Amino acid sequence: MTNQTIERQTSPWCQDHEGNFYSYDELLERIRSFHGHVAPGVVIGAAMVHKALKMIPEGILFDVICETFNCLPDSVQLLTPCTVGNGWLKIYDFGRFALTLYDKYEGKGIRVFMDSEKVKDWPEIKNWYLKLIPKREQDSSLLMENIRRAWGNILSCQEVEIAPSFREKRGIGEVILCPLCKEAYPFRDGDICRPCQGESPYILKGHLCEDESSPPLKKIPVEKAVGHRALHDMTMIIPKKKKGPLYKNGQRITVGDLCRLQQMGRQSLYVIEENRVDSKWVHEDEAAMAFGRYMAGDGVRFTESPSEGKVNFTAERNGLFVTDEKKVEIFNLLPGVMCACRHGYTVVTRGDSLAGTRAIPLYLRRSEFNNAISLLRETPLFRVAEIHRTNVGVLVTGTEVFQGWIEDAFIPIVRSKVEKFGCHVLQSLIVPDERKAICKGVKNLLGMGIELLITTAGLSVDPDDVTRQGLIDAGLEKTLYGAPILPGAMTLLGRIGSTHVIGVPACALYFKNTSLDLLLPRLLAGLDITRIDLARMGHGAFCLECKKCTFPMCSFGK
Repeated sequence: MTNQTIERQTSPWCQDHEGNFYSYDELLERIRSFHGHVAPGVVIGAAMVHKALKMIPEGILFDVICETFNCLPDSVQLLTPCTVGNGWLKIYDFGRFALTLYDKYEGKGIRVFMDSEKVKDWPEIKNWYLKLIPKREQDSSLLMENIRRAWGNILSCQEVEIAPSFREKRGIGEVILCPLCKEAYPFRDGDICRPCQGESPYILKGHLCEDESSPPLKKIPVEKAVGHRALHDMTMIIPKKKKGPLYKNGQRITVGDLCRLQQMGRQSLYVIEENRVDSKWVHEDEAAMAFGRYMAGDGVRFTESPSEGKVNFTAERNGLFVTDEKKVEIFNLLPGVMCACRHGYTVVTRGDSLAGTRAIPLYLRRSEFNNAISLLRETPLFRVAEIHRTNVGVLVTGTEVFQGWIEDAFIPIVRSKVEKFGCHVLQSLIVPDERKAICKGVKNLLGMGIELLITTAGLSVDPDDVTRQGLIDAGLEKTLYGAPILPGAMTLLGRIGSTHVIGVPACALYFKNTSLDLLLPRLLAGLDITRIDLARMGHGAFCLECKKCTFPMCSFGK
C-alpha cells in the first residue's frame, strides 16, 4: 500500500457541522451513497463547506445560500443540518459555484467561491470549472486527484452580510383549491394551479405525449383534392378590403376551385377523407361550439356555426353586458383555448357583438378540451341583464336652492340621464340642508312608489353637510360612501328597503360624465354594488376630461 493510498484513507480531508472528520476516501463513499455517484462538484463543495465552517463563529445557528442548483446543494445537505426541505438551505440559481454560511438572525457570514485565478494552477480543474473541454474527454481520475491535492487552494472567501429580505423564511402564502383538479396549491400562482395551466410534467395514462401538438395529418396536392372535403375553413384576405372564409370546413372541392385555391397560395390541402382523427383530439369547430353553449347565458346568443374555427356572441336584447371576469381569466390561463370579450358592465343594444372564443390549434387535445368544459359547466360567462324601466325619485338638498337664491341645475341633468334608459322621474323634490327635512323628503318620495332614489349635493367632507345623516334617519342601510372614481369620489350608495339609493356629489354640475354615468346602468339593471365592485372600478375610472367628449366610446369606466 503506497503512502498516497494511506493518506487518502486515513488523513482528515473535511469535516461536518458536528466536528466529525472524513478522509478523502470516506468522503467519496458518503457522496456516492448520498448523491448517487462521485461528482467533482460535490467533492469541491465539501471543501467549501469545511472552509466556511472553520471561519464562522462557533455555536451560532446558521443558514446557507447556494448560488447554483448543480451539485453544491448536496454538499451542504451532506455535511450540515441545512436542507431544502427545512428551509435552512436557500438556492438562488445565479450559475456561480459559491456558497455562504451565515448567522440566520444577524445575517453576517462567510461566502466561499471558486477563485478563477487560483484555478489556473490546476489545469484539469480549470477545464472542468470553465467547461473548456467536453465532459467525455476529461480525465476523470486525474481530475479527482487534482481536487484531492488542491483541496482549499482553489477557493477564496469573503465576509458578507445577507440583506434582511433574503433572511426571511417565505411561506407559500394563501392556499386554495384549484377549480379544475381540486387539489390545493398556492394562490400566488394564479386562479388555477400551474399544472392545469399546462406546466404539468406528467404524461397520464391514456393521455398524449407532450411533443404531440397535433394529430399526424396528411395533406394532398391541390390538383388531387377535387371531390374531397376541406378539413377546415380557408381564409381569403384582400388587404384593407376583405377577410373571411372562402371555403368552409366540410365543403367539397370542385375543378373550378383549383385556380382560386392556387391564387390563395394553397399548393396542398388537408381533406377529411385522408385524415381520420381519433377521439383523443377535438376539432376546432366542435370545441368552439361546445364553448359557446356553456359561455352564453341569459340574453346572449352565439353563432350557429363557427367561422374560421371561432364562435361569436351577440346581444339578444338591449341591456347591460355582464361578464364573469374571474372565469374569463381562468379560461384564458388554460392551454390551447382563448376567449376575448368587450368590457363588462357595458350598455349594449340588441345585435351588438360581445365576445368570441375558439381553440387555438386545429385539433385540441381531448384532455385540454375536458378541462375547459369542466370550468365552464357550472355557470355561463356572459349575460345581458335587462335594464328596467324604473320609477326614479330625485331629491336635491341645498338651502340656497330651496330658498330660490340660485336656480337648480341638478334635476334636468339627472332627468336626461335616466330618460336615456327609458326611465321616468316620478317626482323631484328640493329640500333645505336640514336633517329632518331631508328625512321627510325621502319618505315622501318612497311613499310615491319610487324604485330608485337619486340624491344630489350635500355629500362633501364639510361638517355641515347633513345629507347622509338625513338618509340614515330615513332608513338607509348597506351604505357605501366614497368611490375610486374621478369625478365622483364622494358618491354614496345604499338601500332603503328594496329601493336603491345613489347620492351624487356636486361635481355632476360641472362634469359631463361622473360616477353616476358608470353606476346608473348597474342600478337600473337591478345589480347589487359591493365594496369589492367599487374597488375594481378604480382601474380605468379616471376621466381624462377631453375637450371633445366621446363617452361611452372612451376609456372612462373601462
